[in-house]
Amino acid sequence: MRLCPSNGGCSTTVSSPLSLAKANLMSTPTNAPFMRFYHSEALRAKTLTVLNNLEQAKDPLQQRGHLAGVVVELLESGMDYYFMKPLKLAKVGFVVEQSAVVGMSGAVRMIAGVIHNIIGRMDKAQLLVVSTYIRQLME
Repeated sequence: MRLCPSNGGCSTTVSSPLSLAKANLMSTPTNAPFMRFYHSEALRAKTLTVLNNLEQAKDPLQQRGHLAGVVVELLESGMDYYFMKPLKLAKVGFVVEQSAVVGMSGAVRMIAGVIHNIIGRMDKAQLLVVSTYIRQLME
């Protein structure tokens, strides 16, 4: 695939969207600031199973729903880790915690629909790029 600016001058050649994704992720400086969240072993195993199934499938399009589902679960886990856990540690109280739970649940439901719609429209190459990106984030 050739990447060309709108003015027509082509300067960069990339063999595939997957190669581009790997190149972009690997170009991130190793000393760049980052944050990570910890999730359950069960979610890690499920994520790896979904990624393996997608990458090895004869028809990766059949795996779109599974990929979208695991992306939503990772989103929920990340929101819990970055938002709900600090609230509990801060002992903000039952009412505030429950308000946060209701708000986060609503936000996740809304975002989940968007995630399913977007991933549900991806082609094989795009799905493999997303899979590769998630896998590399896990390393």
